Amino acid sequence: MKHILITGSTDGIGKLLALRLAKEGHFVGVHGRTDAKLKATVTEIKAESKNDNIVGFLADFSNLSEVKQMAKEVAEKMLKIDVLVNNAGVLKTKTDTASNGVDVRLTVNYLAPYQFTNAVLPLLKKSDTPRIVNLSSAAQSPVSLSALKGEMNLGANDAYAQSKLALTMWSFDLAKKEPSILVVAVNPGSLLNTKMAKEAYGQHWSPAEKGVDILYDLSMTDKAKTNAYFDNDKGSYAQAHPDAYDDEKIKELVELSNTTVLH
Repeated sequence: MKHILITGSTDGIGKLLALRLAKEGHFVGVHGRTDAKLKATVTEIKAESKNDNIVGFLADFSNLSEVKQMAKEVAEKMLKIDVLVNNAGVLKTKTDTASNGVDVRLTVNYLAPYQFTNAVLPLLKKSDTPRIVNLSSAAQSPVSLSALKGEMNLGANDAYAQSKLALTMWSFDLAKKEPSILVVAVNPGSLLNTKMAKEAYGQHWSPAEKGVDILYDLSMTDKAKTNAYFDNDKGSYAQAHPDAYDDEKIKELVELSNTTVLH
C-alpha cells in the first residue's frame, strides 16, 4: 500500500486517478477547495472502492495561507507521502487576481504547489521511493517575473501558459536539488474531456482517461523518469520550452518564488 496525495482531486482526471488508486487499496489523500464537494468526493470514493483509507484536505490554492495550513494538516494525517501528484489547476476564473495580488493562475498552478511541496518534503523523504508528478501543459510561455510579483496583469491564456512553464522549470530544479526524489513533469494531454477544458474551450479532443492513464503510469510504474518532461500528446518524453533548461532563468524564478510564498 502506497500513501498518495493528489491535489485538485474532486473533479476531472484528479478524481478519476484517486478512485483508481483507492480501488487498488492505497491510502489516498484527496484535496478540494469547497467543503461540501470534498466531503461528497471522499464519501463517493470510499463507497465505490470499498477502501476506508481515504482522507480529505480542504484548501483554496489561490490563498497561500490555506496552502500552508493544509501542509500542516497533511503532516498530521499522513505518515508519509510516496507519491505527490500536483494536479490542482485553473484557467478560467471569475476573479483574475489571487489574495496575494498575483494572477490567480500563477498562484494556483505554480506558487501553491511550490509552497505545498516544499512544506511536505519531510513526508516525501520518509518514503523509500518518493516521487512527485507535476502537471504541466503543452501551453508553455516565458515567465514574467513582474507578473509573479503582482506588478502586471496578464491575459488568462498567457498566465496559464506561464504558470505551466514555471512549474516545469521548478520541476527540473527540484529534481537536481533532491536526488532521492523522482520528479517528473507531464502534459497529460491537450483538451481532455474535463470540466476545465469544457469551461475554457467548450470542446475536447480526447477522453479524460487518456490523462488518467499517464498519471497512473508516472505515479506507479517505472515509466517515470526524474528531471524529465513527458508529453502525452506525443506519447513520449520530449523537450519542454527552452527556458526550462536555462539555469539562470530557473535560478531567478526559484529565488523569487522563495520570497513570494509564505514561510
